[in-house]
Amino acid sequence: MPVPSGEQLKAARLAAGLNQAQAAELMGYSLQTGSRGGVQSRTWQALESPTDERNMQGPVFAMFLLLTGQHPTLQLVPREPQAPDAAKNPDAA
Repeated sequence: MPVPSGEQLKAARLAAGLNQAQAAELMGYSLQTGSRGGVQSRTWQALESPTDERNMQGPVFAMFLLLTGQHPTLQLVPREPQAPDAAKNPDAA
């Protein structure tokens, strides 16, 4: 997946209904307390900024799209529960 522009990343975040702090937390970026007491992610802000040189790498963007149900060709599906014996000995199945 190509490297997204800041505008593309912001559009994907908004389409997922997330604020910057929620998106950052989903992707494991650090959060800080802002000057007004709210939680923010300077890293996520930089990734969305048109003036910052940092970009989210393509595979990380693909994971964000997967986690938010926006990937164009793939989707995450729940794993089928395994019987306790099958989990201990996968060759027995």
